[in-house]
Amino acid sequence: MSPASSLTIDQLFDAFNSLRVLIIGDVMLDSYVWGRVERISPEAPVPVVNVVRRELRLGGAGNVLLNVQALGAEAIICSVIDTDEPGDRLVGQLTERCLTCNGLIRSDSRITTIKERIIAGSQQVVRVDTETDKLITADERAQLIARAKELIPTCHVVIFEDYDKGVLDAQAIAEITAFANEQEIPTVVDPKKRNFLHYNHTTLFKPNLKELKEGLKIEFDVDDPAEFQQAVDTLKNQLRIKGALITLSERGVYIDFNGEQHRLPAHLRKISDVSGAGDTVISIAACCVALRQHPRLIAGLSNLGGGLVCESVGVVPIDKAMLKEEAVRLDFLVNKASTNH
Repeated sequence: MSPASSLTIDQLFDAFNSLRVLIIGDVMLDSYVWGRVERISPEAPVPVVNVVRRELRLGGAGNVLLNVQALGAEAIICSVIDTDEPGDRLVGQLTERCLTCNGLIRSDSRITTIKERIIAGSQQVVRVDTETDKLITADERAQLIARAKELIPTCHVVIFEDYDKGVLDAQAIAEITAFANEQEIPTVVDPKKRNFLHYNHTTLFKPNLKELKEGLKIEFDVDDPAEFQQAVDTLKNQLRIKGALITLSERGVYIDFNGEQHRLPAHLRKISDVSGAGDTVISIAACCVALRQHPRLIAGLSNLGGGLVCESVGVVPIDKAMLKEEAVRLDFLVNKASTNH
């Protein structure tokens, strides 16, 4: 990657609008059924939910698409879904939001993942998942890799959005990463457990603290700087990655990238729901990496965005205007975001 460039907040947010971002991974549907409970079923000791309204939303990698789009960039999905009716509904959700479907591969051997939540008042009664986590077939993988290679040269950054549902495996990750590196397109990773150690030679790797411990199968004291840095060094050396961005929940974030290490505290906020915060973090980080921003700005702006979406109930994409307003107010993001860890 070329040396980091310095942009003002205004220039940075304007530059987001010029980006094309490829998201490769597990895209799914989130279904919500809201209702009221007024009685218990005579058939079994369970509540009867009288439906008030229903809503479909993009989930999984789809929420990253929405966050990238909310930042002003063009978001492109590359994934494998079924030819079934839920797959049609997913395509409908994409087109309704002016998101391209060019990277989608339809296969009649693949289940389209749906996570359906039944909510009574403000309480989730049950969640029903229709999904598979089996790996895609060899033919589907070949199509996924070919489609990714067609799209990567037209994009500025690749996000691997892995939910362990089987779209990504070691071979696909290795081939796509190698091709992106040949094209000098950065790769940013939001990992899960199964493929954690397969993301070799990627640009920026973003696990949370739990994923870091489970992925490396090690225990360490996150509050001990030496122990924590040793764990990050182990991650970087084992995967031969250029950098790591570790989300630490209420402890903030830590970045080790391009020869710099910064630990930034979390912003004090009224937390309503942490769902989807990681999707916001990876989206902002990837756009900043694409624009060759300094590590502390990458971590600072991502940390800020992740905190902002936690103030909303449910999974929502970042509000770009609100993020910019906060970034301007907290001008340390550019000039004095953090001291070195």
